Amino acid sequence: MAARQARDGGGKAFRQVSEALRARMVDGTYQLGAELPAQGRLAKEFGVSRDTVQRVVRELGNEGWIESRQGSPARVVKVQRVQSTTAKATRSRQAMTLQPLISEAFELPEVSLDVFTLTSESLDTHIRLQAERIRAGAIAPGSIVVRLLLPDPQLDLPYPVVRQDKDDPRLRERLRAITDRHTESLRTALRELQAERLVPSVDVQIRHVRLVPAFKLYVVNRTEVLHGLYEVIERPIILDTGEEIDALDVLGLGAMLTHHVQDTDPDSPGSVFVLKMRSWFESVWDLLAK
Repeated sequence: MAARQARDGGGKAFRQVSEALRARMVDGTYQLGAELPAQGRLAKEFGVSRDTVQRVVRELGNEGWIESRQGSPARVVKVQRVQSTTAKATRSRQAMTLQPLISEAFELPEVSLDVFTLTSESLDTHIRLQAERIRAGAIAPGSIVVRLLLPDPQLDLPYPVVRQDKDDPRLRERLRAITDRHTESLRTALRELQAERLVPSVDVQIRHVRLVPAFKLYVVNRTEVLHGLYEVIERPIILDTGEEIDALDVLGLGAMLTHHVQDTDPDSPGSVFVLKMRSWFESVWDLLAK
């Protein structure tokens, strides 16, 4: 047991399993209603202790991704959803997952993503999924441009915070660590594609703004927008140490996103919204970013 705990590496193993299971729910490996593998099987797959897997399952349950009942396998009850509101969009107006939209964007010769978000966690997940497709030869974009707007690390954000002590710095430090980790991950993933000569041109730019994100925004290839409000919720947050804290937080990966498409009619609702959000992003990028 001591050897297994040492191999877990504490919080590192917890993050590894947690991020891997979220990625599988994002990419459709574990679809809505699907059962997660047994905890013993996951522990064996990742080479971690059952306790680490139990903590991850508890966190995913706290976040609303899965439903776990004693004696029954954990079941996926939420995935990233997108609702299309553009009348002339080629796809159904029903809710869909985010992953196919990002995949379609990367199937074009030139990929452009302008993103404003609280952390880079969601974007990192999708970038790494597309990097796997590129390495497998499934897609071959000629250029990838990513511009990412994040809140200034020195900004005193109103969430996440400990409910009983809003001056407790631990959750803000945790948020900064999550952002830094995923920002470096996506930057490395894209630059490696260029270094391996899989994508001829890669440009990744990250700027910080003194704005509290009330929503997350993706401008995809300048013709589509994914937009979703952050919803503040009460939930337990599990620290790397295993301590569980009652917090006020927002969930980005689970936020409902609305899909807008620019079409041939410049006065259509979709075209107007896309142009407005493109203009908003450019203004923040040029005037407020540092």
